[in-house]
Amino acid sequence: MKSTTLRLYQTLHTWVGLIAGWALFIAFFAGALTVFHEELHAWQNPLRADHPAVAIKPGDIDHFVNALVHTHPAAAASAYVIFPNEGEPEFSAYWQNSKGDWQMTTGSRLAAGKTSPKDLSIEPSKGELANFLNRLHYSLGLEAPGMYFMGLISVLYGVALISGVLLHLPRLKKDLLAVRPGRNLKRFWMDMHNVLGLFSLPFHLIFAITAPVLCLSIVLMTVFNTVALNGKLFDAVPRVTTAAGTVVAAHRAAPMLPAEQLLARAREVADPNFTVKSIHYQHIGDANAVAEVRGSSTRAVGDYGSVAIRAAANQPDSGKLVGNQTPDARDTNHAIYSLVYGLHFGTYGDIVLRLAYLVMGLAGAFVFYSGNLLWIESRRKQRKADQPRVHQLLARATVGVCIGCCVGVMATFPAALLWPERSVGVTYYTVFFAAIAWAMLRPPARGAVELLSAAALAAVLAPITNAVVTGDHLLRTMARGDWMVAGFDLGALALACGFAGLARATLRRARHGAPDSVWAMPARESRTGNDLHPSVAREP
Repeated sequence: MKSTTLRLYQTLHTWVGLIAGWALFIAFFAGALTVFHEELHAWQNPLRADHPAVAIKPGDIDHFVNALVHTHPAAAASAYVIFPNEGEPEFSAYWQNSKGDWQMTTGSRLAAGKTSPKDLSIEPSKGELANFLNRLHYSLGLEAPGMYFMGLISVLYGVALISGVLLHLPRLKKDLLAVRPGRNLKRFWMDMHNVLGLFSLPFHLIFAITAPVLCLSIVLMTVFNTVALNGKLFDAVPRVTTAAGTVVAAHRAAPMLPAEQLLARAREVADPNFTVKSIHYQHIGDANAVAEVRGSSTRAVGDYGSVAIRAAANQPDSGKLVGNQTPDARDTNHAIYSLVYGLHFGTYGDIVLRLAYLVMGLAGAFVFYSGNLLWIESRRKQRKADQPRVHQLLARATVGVCIGCCVGVMATFPAALLWPERSVGVTYYTVFFAAIAWAMLRPPARGAVELLSAAALAAVLAPITNAVVTGDHLLRTMARGDWMVAGFDLGALALACGFAGLARATLRRARHGAPDSVWAMPARESRTGNDLHPSVAREP
């Protein structure tokens, strides 16, 4: 390959990576944790010990739906009923009121008669730990504008990925396993960046393809709807994204089929590995009522599926199958949608696959962080003590955004247990922006070491807070085999070790790397370096 072509790929890879790097770091770090979304709900629930098992009876579903419609008549038009699970030990429901605002309630709130706007607001659920980290992952916590922004970032991510592969193809065989530790610390970090990027290439390809589809689907549909489909696309969206499609009310009252019959009918037509997790009811109490039974199937990459059934009793079409979009029967549209979702979130695999997603997600975050560091280092003015101010500012901003995200995310874990009624977003953004401010006021190397140490401390606080608030310390949860809770405590301790290790490596690089680098320790600190961090011995 010509040298000019290689330089073009290198320039493209570098600048696209710089532009998208900060946002992608946040998305990858938060996304790695949201692979265990349901388990996060269980970890943060202080009442988890009172609900060791989840048993659902069909009669309980009917009782909840009847209470929901009686208390909130607007929910009869369209209500999503979520079954209890290990993370959420009670029924919950979501619907839109007459103004189009989303509302939610739970079985305990219905039983207690809690119907105030505050009790029905969906905002508190957005602030729960698992939901907040998911929003941080796909929109930086900025709702729809953030989601569209991340869609564009994902496109740039794909460009950086392709250019990076083309850049390394000529020396792939030579550098594939080349990790060269030693005094050339820049070369070592470059090797780590390249090796992690190459070995996680399939993982990155999955996200480069699926993320733009998930984030920009509405934008793309709007464009095609206007340009090519004469405004008819959105009318067809329910038909191609759900099993029920659009349902029109008959405006004739009719009783509902019991949930037991609906579930039996769904199991009859779905594959044997289909597990029901929720039901979307439309027009409850109407002769045209439809229930879309939703769940997931094992042994399918696109594991999500649903079965739509006529749910009104005493009608000629009672119990009739409206649509079957489970893995063995769905059409191409649903297959692609489910495949994209399953590949992106790793829902199609067991614990081993999701742990692989976790590790690859954290490795991906490191790739973006190290990429920015290497770009700054590669533009160092050699033998000049004062580096360009723009490089200093970029280094500090990279430390503040990337490591500040780690500190903020880890701080949300103890916050979720200490203040369960408050959105963890308050904790995250407070810590995140404070970390950025701190990084901008400190030398880059010193700020990185301090914030990495803070991230390690915040990670250690997660299992400590869990033990104090819930009594579920590690010895107790491991003894009773509760690995859903113990796994997060162990994971937090592992992350703490990782942050501490990075802090140590950063400090070593600052002391023994090139003295004219922005990542070098200021001279007065370097002379007293052993006092600042006694555990790090000066290399010969």
